[in-house]
Amino acid sequence: SRWCLITSHKLYSSVYDPNEKTFEKLLIANRGEIACRVIKTCKKMGIKTVAIHSDVDANAVHVKMADEAVCVGPAPTSKSYLNMDAIMEVIRKTRAQAVSLNVSICYSFLSSLSLQASEGVTFIGPDTHAIQAMGDKIESKLLAKNAKVNTIPGFDGVVKDADEAVRIAREIGYPVMIKASAGGGGKGMRIAWDDEETREGFRFSSQEAASSFGDDRLLIEKFIDNPRHIEIQVLADKHGNALWLNERECSIQRRNQKVVEEAPSTFLDPETRRAMGEQAVALAKAVKYSSAGTVEFLVDSSKNFYFLEMNTRLQVEHPVTECITGLDLVQEMIRVAKGYPLRHKQADIPINGWAVECRVYAEDPYKSFGLPSIGKLSQYQEPLHVPSVRVDSGIQQGSDISIYYDPMISKLITYGSNRAEALKRMEEALDNYVIRGVAHNISLLREVIVHPRFVQGDISTKFLPEVYPEGFKGHKLTDLERRQLLAAAASLYVAEQLRSQRFLGTPRIPIAKSKRSSWELSVHLGDGTYPVAVSKDGSSFSVEVDGMKLNVTSEWNLASPLLSVTIDGTQRTIQRISRNASGETSIQFLGTVYKLQILTKVAGELSKYMPEKAAEDTSSILRSPMPGTVVAVSVKPGDMVSEGQEICVIEAMKMQNSMIAAKTGKVSHLRSLKTICNLSNRIEFK
Repeated sequence: SRWCLITSHKLYSSVYDPNEKTFEKLLIANRGEIACRVIKTCKKMGIKTVAIHSDVDANAVHVKMADEAVCVGPAPTSKSYLNMDAIMEVIRKTRAQAVSLNVSICYSFLSSLSLQASEGVTFIGPDTHAIQAMGDKIESKLLAKNAKVNTIPGFDGVVKDADEAVRIAREIGYPVMIKASAGGGGKGMRIAWDDEETREGFRFSSQEAASSFGDDRLLIEKFIDNPRHIEIQVLADKHGNALWLNERECSIQRRNQKVVEEAPSTFLDPETRRAMGEQAVALAKAVKYSSAGTVEFLVDSSKNFYFLEMNTRLQVEHPVTECITGLDLVQEMIRVAKGYPLRHKQADIPINGWAVECRVYAEDPYKSFGLPSIGKLSQYQEPLHVPSVRVDSGIQQGSDISIYYDPMISKLITYGSNRAEALKRMEEALDNYVIRGVAHNISLLREVIVHPRFVQGDISTKFLPEVYPEGFKGHKLTDLERRQLLAAAASLYVAEQLRSQRFLGTPRIPIAKSKRSSWELSVHLGDGTYPVAVSKDGSSFSVEVDGMKLNVTSEWNLASPLLSVTIDGTQRTIQRISRNASGETSIQFLGTVYKLQILTKVAGELSKYMPEKAAEDTSSILRSPMPGTVVAVSVKPGDMVSEGQEICVIEAMKMQNSMIAAKTGKVSHLRSLKTICNLSNRIEFK
């Protein structure tokens, strides 16, 4: 049955009819995980694929997966993935019959799409009039009103300048949301609570909008405080048929970008779900929409819902819908583009089970819930051995995470017969995900999905700042968890000591017989140092911590990046991230990486005589917190600056960040402040 979900890595099922002809060759004008996702379905449908890539993406996974690949320019997206002249030339050169691209990015695509149609090339997506209508937030809001879709109060025109933005914001009433008219993905969006924030928001939003979408027009609307972000997946054909494929809960966000999604929502009742679905379909029919699309709503505590925007593309979070409906949305988009009618009726669309998606990013979650990180993936292992797990990614071990593109590593999806089962599998999958070489947000994701508020479904778009008002600090160990970590770390240390005494299974010094079976250790963790006694008992260890004995067992495969350890009957998956000769080691436990120092009892007593390295005084330095591009410098040597004053603006992965002075002083140096900056770039002031 097409509705029968497969408990495998794909977690969706569909019927592929070899007699249903679509296209012989399809060009994918995108990169990363979404390009790989499209290629997978094309292979199943017997469609050859053409990938485009920038010069830095020459060895990317989507390039290797495709049947053909063509370079379209240098790293910046404006010169490669958004270079429509180059893309059109590739279409002609490869004789592709269809093209798939992310149409919400730039209006300059529209003329190219029309040109494609005139040359007999089919676009996998809606018609240009629907893209233009829904891609423009101002026009889409007016169309939504006419289609009797609930809308947010606000200004329906284009905001001309900062002064007009302040006037409009005062008329609407603070707080307000400043948004890029052609925007999406949280880019070009700012919340303003007063006149000053409105002026600043207008400046940054217009700059981000111009950089990301080629369109700096902005709109302003009332900001609904503490809402849920719930969206409806729609699917429509060219014959007037349209369906809503249930909802996705997307309220866990940082900087207006989604982090955790799930389907269905814990909040909606059948009546509200149906009302939202019917309004979403009404809007799709009003613009003669024909493809897969997403209508996004804000929902307040009383289940009143308001139209936010319509995304005319395959959303990042589409896998959770595929999991609970059994549909392959990419296949449906290709069928619709070819002119086939939908195969299903609204009554056919099920909600089977529960699916959760975590967006795994190369980000440091301890800085503003996630500042971008770059680097090479020195080790990478997806948790596909965990049941009912799907991973959509566009990277592999050895891939580079650069400043030029979105820092997403993958989309991690788990499925269960109910929400508790899906969340438990997600917890296990996150523990078994190996990522080395870049910072990542696994710790934040794991803390979110096990937090009591999230488990109870008590969430909103303010979840992260409410739960972590002082920023994310990682998992806070209970006394039991602290003892478990100390016992596991001490056992791992002893297991390594025992292994080092042997070579190829035999003792290094055959005449030396080691009968040692107990060790007294000193383990430093956080602000404390703990005496730990370890004794070997067959294949397990008995560990005494805080006067309590714990039994630790494992296969002790020290070559594996993952180590399954059972501590007094409780199974834990740990990862040893690093170690050095001084006994310092980093262990990932319950998602968070903890730094420990494990020494013998004697070495621990002597360590207090070792001089401590003084920390660098950074109070007079403004250092870039992330790699990026310097787009503006507001000061020069000799300038007096006050605390909170903007020093420069850095753009990283399509987001602009204002760097401000931490204290009042005079600028003394601008060191290495080049167009491309890294973590060593800094501004000094006295």
